[in-house]
Amino acid sequence: MPNAWDRHLMPVAEWQHPRGMMHGLANGEIRVTRGGMNVFQTVEGGDYIYPDGAIADEALKQLRELASNKEKPFLLAVGIIKPHLPFGAPKTYHDRYEGIKLPEIKNPKIPEGKTTWHGSGEFMGYNRWVKNPNKDAAFAEEVRFHYAACVSYADAQVGKVLAELKSTGADKNTIVVFWGDHGWHLGEHAIWGKHSLFEESLHAPLIIPYPGMKHKGENTDAIVETLDIFLTLCDLTGIEKPNYIQGESLKGILVNPNTDGHTAIAYTKKASTIRTANIG
Repeated sequence: MPNAWDRHLMPVAEWQHPRGMMHGLANGEIRVTRGGMNVFQTVEGGDYIYPDGAIADEALKQLRELASNKEKPFLLAVGIIKPHLPFGAPKTYHDRYEGIKLPEIKNPKIPEGKTTWHGSGEFMGYNRWVKNPNKDAAFAEEVRFHYAACVSYADAQVGKVLAELKSTGADKNTIVVFWGDHGWHLGEHAIWGKHSLFEESLHAPLIIPYPGMKHKGENTDAIVETLDIFLTLCDLTGIEKPNYIQGESLKGILVNPNTDGHTAIAYTKKASTIRTANIG
């Protein structure tokens, strides 16, 4: 979006370019063809052997510079790539799950009737060693462990940013928004990916702590949309809300987690869904 940001940085390290980072595996491996790249991988080494290590490092540099100006407010957006496909994370994060028993996959069969089920084309397009997780339970579990390792790796990068924010002292006057752009199927409804209108694809993380918050760490069952984040930030900062922006402020829910949410809409090219609190 032209002129949307004062700076738009993408450290690419040895992955050469942003696309290389997006689908990068260890030590600069870039996806040339999907079928020529393994769907998952784990390699010995520190956080910097995968792309998110470089992204987090740049985030820390930018944060230190922005926080050094005590008079001027700032907005810093940090995009952590993992757990995006292919699933690659340093071995230390994979080792955390040794001996762990994963929960069973709920509703693992292809749904009957007309649905937004699909054949997991993005996932299936990678090198899978001629294995199909819908037919090979051991392989399905292996995939899920690698996904979990990626989540832990991403979480560690977020932790670095939050620790640096606290170190600068800016945490006392900073709103933090942690969110994911979508959910992901790990075998539910025999899907390995996104792009469906099932719950697993539409349910994404959203955590918003801010200074003076009375109900830190509490959960809410309110249905909301990521569309609401912009107006929520306007509300929390006291910035005038543009009348052309869609969505609703979530400030009321942040103040009282028992506050009702609102109807949420999601769609694909061929179907749409409306989610309300009445799921019975």
